[in-house]
Amino acid sequence: MNGFMSDSDGKKTLGVRGGGPRSGQVKQSFSHGRTKNVVVETKRKRVVVPKPGGNKSGGGAAGGDPSRRPAGISDAEMERRLRALQAAKAREADDARERAEEEKRRADERERRRAEIEAKEREEREREEALKAKAEEDERKKREAEEAAKKAKEDAAAAKRAEKAAATAAEQAPAPGAADAGRAERAVPTKSGVPTPRKGKTDGDRDSAGKKRGRDDNRRSGKLTLNQALNGGGENRGRSLAAMRRKQERERRKQVGMGDSREKIVRDVQLPETIVVQELANRMAERVADVVKALMQNGIMATQNQSIDADTAELLIEEFGHKVVRVSDSDVEDVIHTVDDKEEDLQPRAPVVTIMGHVDHGKTSLLDAIRNAKVVAGEAGGITQHIGAYQVRTDGGQLITFLDTPGHAAFTSMRARGAQVTDIVVLVVAADDAVMPQTVEAIAHAKAAGVPMIVAINKIDKPEADPMKVRTALLQHEVVVEAMSGEVQDVEVSAKTGLGLDELLDAIALQSEILELKANPDRAASGAVIEAQLDVGRGPVATVLVQNGTLKQGDIFVVGEQWGKVRALINDKGERVKSAGPSEPVEVLGLNGTPEAGDVLNVVETEAQAREIADYREQAAKDKRAAAGAATTLEQLMAKAKADENVAELPILVKADVQGSAEAIVQAMEKIGNDEVRVRVLHSGVGAITESDIGLAEASGAPVFGFNVRANAPARNAANQKGVEIRYYSVIYDLVDDVKAAASGLLSNEIRENFIGYAEIRQVFKVTGIGKVAGCLVTEGVARRSAGVRLLRDNVVIHEGTLKTLKRFKDEVSEVQSGQECGMAFEAYDDVREGDVIEIFEREEVTRTLS
Repeated sequence: MNGFMSDSDGKKTLGVRGGGPRSGQVKQSFSHGRTKNVVVETKRKRVVVPKPGGNKSGGGAAGGDPSRRPAGISDAEMERRLRALQAAKAREADDARERAEEEKRRADERERRRAEIEAKEREEREREEALKAKAEEDERKKREAEEAAKKAKEDAAAAKRAEKAAATAAEQAPAPGAADAGRAERAVPTKSGVPTPRKGKTDGDRDSAGKKRGRDDNRRSGKLTLNQALNGGGENRGRSLAAMRRKQERERRKQVGMGDSREKIVRDVQLPETIVVQELANRMAERVADVVKALMQNGIMATQNQSIDADTAELLIEEFGHKVVRVSDSDVEDVIHTVDDKEEDLQPRAPVVTIMGHVDHGKTSLLDAIRNAKVVAGEAGGITQHIGAYQVRTDGGQLITFLDTPGHAAFTSMRARGAQVTDIVVLVVAADDAVMPQTVEAIAHAKAAGVPMIVAINKIDKPEADPMKVRTALLQHEVVVEAMSGEVQDVEVSAKTGLGLDELLDAIALQSEILELKANPDRAASGAVIEAQLDVGRGPVATVLVQNGTLKQGDIFVVGEQWGKVRALINDKGERVKSAGPSEPVEVLGLNGTPEAGDVLNVVETEAQAREIADYREQAAKDKRAAAGAATTLEQLMAKAKADENVAELPILVKADVQGSAEAIVQAMEKIGNDEVRVRVLHSGVGAITESDIGLAEASGAPVFGFNVRANAPARNAANQKGVEIRYYSVIYDLVDDVKAAASGLLSNEIRENFIGYAEIRQVFKVTGIGKVAGCLVTEGVARRSAGVRLLRDNVVIHEGTLKTLKRFKDEVSEVQSGQECGMAFEAYDDVREGDVIEIFEREEVTRTLS
C-alpha cells in the first residue's frame, strides 16, 4: 500500500505492531486535488522459531528434548521444519536485497527523468524567449513601417489610440520571474515515486497563491453527490479539461507576447447576387451576431435567415476587412470543362453522315439498302417521322454513322438539328422528280452548318429518270456537281437495285479523309440529343450522338434542364453496351426527365453539380418565359385584347411519342390560321395521354390529339365521362389536315352578292296607305320580291334595303321578268324620282376554308 500514500500528508509508513491483526486508515491522493481514505488491515503470520542456544549438539533443543517439542512431532519432522525455516529466511534476505537494488534503480531512473524534464523546460524557455524576441523585433519593424507610412494629415485621435495601445501592451508584458514562478509549482518525483511540489506548498498555500494572482478556479473537492446537485452545490464544479487547456494556451500566448488578440485573417468572400446573412457570416468566418449588428448600424433590420442583396453584402464585407469576389449564378456551369484537347490525344473517329432531301425521294430506302434493314416498313404511311441514328461498317472496315431525317415540311427543326451535328450531308434527289421545296431547305441547312455535301441522285433505275435535269436544277441553288465542273461530288444510285451504293460509300470515305475527323476518347463525354421520348417501361430515353470523350455506364451527366446517371446504354442494334465513344449513337437511360431534342449532354463529376446546373437552367428558362410575358405595358395588353376580340381560337392538346414529333406538330399548328382564326396549343408533351391531360382539355373545351401514343385506362374513362374527344394519328399529314378542317369551321361564312336584275323608274305615284310607288320597267334580268334592292341616282347608291311590295297591274307577284312593267315600293323609304335605277341582288353564304 506504500505506493498509494502521499508523503506530503505527514503520516508514517504503515508498519506491523503487536501480535494480532491491526486496522488503520491510509489517505490516497489523486489528480485535481481529490483524496480518498482507505481502511487497511494487516495480519501477522505465525512462524515457529527455535530458541537460540537450546541445542548444542546440532539437532536443536526441540529436536533433542522431547519435553519442548510439540506433541505428536517426530525428530525427522522437526528437522524438516527447521530446514524449511532456514530456507525461508534465506529467501527473505534475497528478496530484501532485490528490493534494495530495485529501489536504487528506480531512484536512478527518477533522477534521469528529472534531469530530462529540466533540460526540456530549459529548451522550452529558451525557445519561448527566442519567439518573444522575434515577435518584439517584428512588432518593432512593423511599428517603424507604420510610422514611416503615416501621413501628416493624420488626426490626433488616431495618434492617441496608438499611444494607448502601446501603453496597454507594455502593461500586459510579463515580469521576468513569472515563468520561474510558474515552473516552481510543477511537481518533481521523489524517491518514493509520489510527485510532490518543489517548494512543499500545502493546499492552503496554493489556494492563497492562486487568489493573489487573481484566478479563482471555483473547484469543488470530493465527489458531486445527488444532494449537492439538487441543492445547487454543482455551481462550484471545476472547469472542464478543454477549458483548462484553452486557459493554458492563453497564458502561453501571453508569455510570448502575443496576448489575447490574434492577427485578423483577410479572406476572399465569394458573393452571389443574393445571399443569406448566416451564409455571409460563415464565408467571412465572423459571428452571426456581429454581422446582424453591423446591418442594424447601417439601418437594415435583418435576421440571420433573411437574404440581402449583393451591394449591401459588399459593404459589410469591406467593413469587416475582407475582399469581395463577385460571382454569378451562371458560374455553376463552369464545372463543365471546355478544355481544348492536345494534338497527341486525338484519335481518328467515324464520320457522321446525315441523309437529307424531299419527302418520298428515297432517303430511308437508300439507308436501308446500305444497312440491309427494313426501316421503311416500320414507318407509318411509309414516311420517316423521327430522326434515326445508325452505325454501318463498310466492306473496307470503316465505320460510318448515319442520321436519317424526315423530309416532310413539318420537320424543319429536325433537319436543322441533323445538319448541326453532322460532318457530311448526303442530299438525296429523285431522278424522276428533280429539286423540290424540302430539297432547297436541306441545301440551306447544309450551307448554314458549313458542312460538305454529296449529292445522291436516287431512283436511277426508273425509265423516266433524268440525272442531267437534277444536276441542272441544282445549279439554280449554287450547288455545282463534279459532272458540271464543280466541287460537289454526285453519285447515281438506286436504293431498289443497290446500284451505285459502293460508289456512294467511297465518296463518303474520301470526303471524311479530307476532313481528317479526330476526337479525344479519354475525356469526359459530351454529345448532342438527337431525339428524346418517354417510354412506359424505361422512363425518359434520349438518343445521344457522342461527339467527344467516352460515355460510360454510371456516368453522371446534365443535359439541358435535366440531369441523370447513365443506367444503361443501348446501341442502334438494340444491344446493351458498357460505353460509347465518339461518333457513336446510343440510347441513354437514367434521366430524371425528358430533355429537348438538340440539347447538349455533358458529363460532370458529382450528382450535386449536375442537380445544381439543371436547377439553374430550369430557373433561367422560367425567368425567360416570365420576362417574355411580362415585358408589356398595360396599353399593349389592352390593345392585344382588343385585337384578339374578333379572333376565334381552336384550343388543342398534343401528346406525341418523341420530343421531335411533338415539336414538329406544334410548329405546324402555329402556321395554321389567319386574322380571324388560329390554333392554340394548350399543352404538348411526350408520352401516353393521362388523366391530367383530360382534365385540362375539359376545362378548356379542347380535343386531345395523340400522335403514335394512346390514352391509358383512367384517361379513357375520364374522357368518356367528361365528353372529351381523343383522336389518334400515326401520320402527320392527317393530323394537320384535320386541324385545318376544324379551324375552318370557326371561320364565319362569306356573304356573296349576285346581281339578278335592273329596273328603271318611269313614273312615281302616290298611293294612300302605302306612300310613293315607283312605276318601273325591268330592263335586265329579273326582279324578285324577296331580293335586296339599291336605289341608284346618277350611278350613286342613295339607299339600300328591301321591297315592301312588288305588283304587276293590281296583283302582288313574287317576280317580274325582263321587259315587263311593275310597281315597286321600298320599305321605310319614299324618296324616289323618275329616272332613278333600281339594282336588284340576292345574297348567299359561302363556306370558307383555310388554305
